[in-house]
Amino acid sequence: MAEQTSDHTTPLLRRNWWRNHLSSIPFTTSLRLKTSLLSELGGSVGDLGTYIPIVLALTLVSNLDLSTTLIFTAFYNIITGAIFGIPMPVQPMKSIASVAVSEIPHLTVPQIAAAGISTAGTLLFLGATGLMSFFYRFIPLPVVRGVQLSQGLAFAFSAIKYIRYNQDFTSTKASTTTPRPWLGLDGVILALTCVSFLILVTGSGEVVDDDEDITESDRRRVRRNRLRTLSAIPASLVVFLLGLILCFVRDPSIIRDIKFGPSKIHVLKITWEDWKTGFLRGAIPQIPLSVLNSVIAVCKLSADLFPEKEVSATRVSVSVGLMNLVGCWFGAMPCCHGAGGLAGQYRFGGRSGASVAFLGLGKLVLGLVFGSSFVRILSQFPIGILGVLLLFAGIELAMASRDMNSKEESFVMLVCAAVSLTGSSAALGFGCGIVLFLLLKLRQLDCFGSGRFGRSNSRPNVDETSLNP
Repeated sequence: MAEQTSDHTTPLLRRNWWRNHLSSIPFTTSLRLKTSLLSELGGSVGDLGTYIPIVLALTLVSNLDLSTTLIFTAFYNIITGAIFGIPMPVQPMKSIASVAVSEIPHLTVPQIAAAGISTAGTLLFLGATGLMSFFYRFIPLPVVRGVQLSQGLAFAFSAIKYIRYNQDFTSTKASTTTPRPWLGLDGVILALTCVSFLILVTGSGEVVDDDEDITESDRRRVRRNRLRTLSAIPASLVVFLLGLILCFVRDPSIIRDIKFGPSKIHVLKITWEDWKTGFLRGAIPQIPLSVLNSVIAVCKLSADLFPEKEVSATRVSVSVGLMNLVGCWFGAMPCCHGAGGLAGQYRFGGRSGASVAFLGLGKLVLGLVFGSSFVRILSQFPIGILGVLLLFAGIELAMASRDMNSKEESFVMLVCAAVSLTGSSAALGFGCGIVLFLLLKLRQLDCFGSGRFGRSNSRPNVDETSLNP
């Protein structure tokens, strides 16, 4: 027996040595794939329906440097994916972008940077002092769900406009008088075909798993089911790559306009007038939205989607603050973590930090190789396809509100969502939701020595006395 064992030699490098060694490094566990590589790649492009239109509008209207934005947001994606271990999105600060593009006079790049730095400083202060965690713990869940529902439906409404009508991102207004043609390389038929493809492949976003209570025959049947084959297809990545191919088909002259190499990165000169304008016009409307949607709603949604991964409001708030306090000084677009982006990336298969890390690597390559000339390619991207991606992300975010079990919770959520959508302000809807929630709780207080208003101690409840003789 000893002679047999002596014939076997111990390999110098064991097969699993490198895996055990890498697992001891903290960030490698966050970037480890939880599903297949194709699923993570598919989830990585799940939030581009929001990212591309805003970046394109800021580049065309406000002369934002696309190369700088791609490079910095690439590092944001890679770092946040390693830190949080979930597909934490990096999205534009929507309120600042809307003001910069739609209001006259347009915000300049230094003013946009000032607005982003002011918002980031506020979130960093709230996170570092623990105030953000306090807000996160005590804000009622129905109010948060109302904000998520309103944001999800707003994304879905915008997606339908992208699909149905021609868009002019230089004014951020839909050309409702000019319907999109049905045929063509950016027609309604193309968008509906992409919608049908995504539904056939991904369904309603459910995950096909083996359950312990299923019999062995059912297990074999599920494994043989075509849903498993379809779920392995990175549907959103296929749709996005189709859009990129159509860019060159729609305008072959793009190839001649491409210039290789990144733009020169430099520190912005921000004057006192830029600080004043950026704070008043950009930061003030953005701060409530960032607190609600970029921190609180993101943490609530991540707890729903990834209960095993605790994402604290403090870490998310500090993350938004730090990345903008660095990038905005160099002219990068103000960014945050959006609940809609997280929903979109999860909807299309993103389950780990590797998903956004792949997206970051893609942005880094594009920013370094094509530089600002990449805007020429994005300008020809089919808007209908962007609408399709945005539609699924918005619906996934809105479906997070389906856990409201009581009529009271649903009432608060729906009123909050309705006010947010009607007033186009998440802060206004949030305020109304808080007031409504407090009024409903006040109604239940024992103010007259009884359980509810209108019940007197002089007349005992008949049911209670009969049950307690």
